[in-house]
Amino acid sequence: MVRSAITARAIAQSGPWGPVYGPIDLDIPEGGLNVLVGPASGGRTALLMTLAGRMKAKSGDLDVFGDTASRDIFRRAGMVGIEGLDAIYESVRVVDLVTEQLRWDAPWYTLVPRARPEDLQRVCGQVFGDLPLPGLDEYVEELPELDGLLLRIALGNTRTPPLLVVGAIDQVANDRDQRLLVDRLVALGARQTVVTASANPLPPDVGWRTQTAVPNLLQHHLLIDQLDARGEGGR
Repeated sequence: MVRSAITARAIAQSGPWGPVYGPIDLDIPEGGLNVLVGPASGGRTALLMTLAGRMKAKSGDLDVFGDTASRDIFRRAGMVGIEGLDAIYESVRVVDLVTEQLRWDAPWYTLVPRARPEDLQRVCGQVFGDLPLPGLDEYVEELPELDGLLLRIALGNTRTPPLLVVGAIDQVANDRDQRLLVDRLVALGARQTVVTASANPLPPDVGWRTQTAVPNLLQHHLLIDQLDARGEGGR
């Protein structure tokens, strides 16, 4: 029997300008890469944030691995690739970001030294797979588009939560790199349930598990201050 990861019934969101998305029904099974197909918009971003517990739906019912409260969903989900939520300052080096993440993950009383090559491999290896890792001394602003997004995924996925929500594959413009990104998300789907979005349907041979056309996504600009008042927006 296939276990359900996400079940949504008539979830909807609205903001100061009116409806943002919905009503939307979703059934996403556990595991694999699951793609939501819909135009890039504030509505699409808000929907992904809702599935990851970073925003509450105004109406409808949402169940993520048996949890229905956004605070509980938040603990089960990692979210990356959303500007304003996990954006990285470009004028920093990879070593600084990896070191910061290692310290973030460590107990408060642990002294964590500056990241070394083996730390880079430990943090980024699972996400990059066979692709070359960025150099520790490279500046983020100098990384290729694909490497920059994979680095963000790696930093936001160090604890391997059951659900990983990735902003959208549209962030990578080059067709070859977009295919490589999909390949890496499929690989991560062997250990987690991965959900992402795309403006266009993906071909059937790239390894996704489900692909769902999502209606009722509005173009309203999404403000990060519309997040749940708890302020849970970071890694």
